[in-house]
Amino acid sequence: MTRYINEGMDFIFRQALKDSFGAPREFLFLLTHLPRFYRAKRIRAKREAKGERIPPYLIASITTSCNLSCRGCYAKENAGCAAHPAKLLSESEWDRIFAQAKKSGVAFILLAGGEPLLRKEVLARAARYKSILFPVFTNGTLLEGEAMELFDRNRNLVPILSLEGDRAETDDRRGEGVYDRLNRAMEALRRRKIFFGASITVTTENIALVTGEAFIRRLAESGCKAVIFVEYVPVTPESVHLAPKKQEREFLLTQSHRLQETFRPMIFLSFPGDEEEMGGCLAAGRGFFHINAYGGAEPCPFSPFSDVNLKEISLLEALHSPLFRRLRESGLFAEEHTGGCLLFEHREEVEALLKSGDLARRMLHRNENGPPALGGIAPAPRYMV
Repeated sequence: MTRYINEGMDFIFRQALKDSFGAPREFLFLLTHLPRFYRAKRIRAKREAKGERIPPYLIASITTSCNLSCRGCYAKENAGCAAHPAKLLSESEWDRIFAQAKKSGVAFILLAGGEPLLRKEVLARAARYKSILFPVFTNGTLLEGEAMELFDRNRNLVPILSLEGDRAETDDRRGEGVYDRLNRAMEALRRRKIFFGASITVTTENIALVTGEAFIRRLAESGCKAVIFVEYVPVTPESVHLAPKKQEREFLLTQSHRLQETFRPMIFLSFPGDEEEMGGCLAAGRGFFHINAYGGAEPCPFSPFSDVNLKEISLLEALHSPLFRRLRESGLFAEEHTGGCLLFEHREEVEALLKSGDLARRMLHRNENGPPALGGIAPAPRYMV
């Protein structure tokens, strides 16, 4: 699994370097960053030789606020967008986490929310850690002025714009006019030669559109350099039909390879992708884990259970939390599932592990400083973010 992840990360850098020849600032940054990337990989390798696996990437939700109200937003439905601003991790607390991640050999930290551009002070702290790449998953509507300058000055912050397809699909979920605002943001990024990507939630309804050459060509012409296909997680009985099944997932994998050949050197990634190749789900520290806006260490964004808080312990201590350890030892990651997030599909088993033994007294849905515990998984939304 470690080899598979490292080879994938190597591929991403090689593709990005090829695509940056026409952008001197981008090329210089990547050329400078490459030794840092391999240094981080050596740090992880040394720790793994001693029996301690460090995930190469983390997912961090730095805020619960958002300027949009997207239909079926996962974060909103599971109380991740509840208004508790005084209890969020502070700018300095995030800075401490980023410093620990650098020291441990973490190479990527995916910044999400809410809308992460509403906490530009945290993004500014992240930008100081040049050995780490920070893909910033944004709705794109705030990419102007000071925010655009922040990305222009700090090329280790990589904007990833969320869209659902063309104008009809995007505006239907995100609100009228959002698609046009996204296009204006992409044009501004293209003019400044800032490396950026797109995050697309793939459903049975839009899979043909978003994996089609015509759609990808429009993204490429807009300056987009990377496309991340996120498989829709089936989260209500009414929306199960939207989740890609085995046939659609196989089509997505095949089409991604075909698009990679056709649109070189663009980068095409899928999440969760082909988990069998990676030895199963990568959550709970096997390949990554999620830090929520209140500091709770969770297996992944779609399995919002936590028994420790990074306000109180270090990043390395969080990796050895009782919940993470029990999940890794449970054999659950090798279980069969119908697609999307394995841990979401097996949420009852995750909750049972959380409740068991000495965890019973410490059961948290987010954490004691966040939204109230829900006594289990959050209400099921129609869409994920």
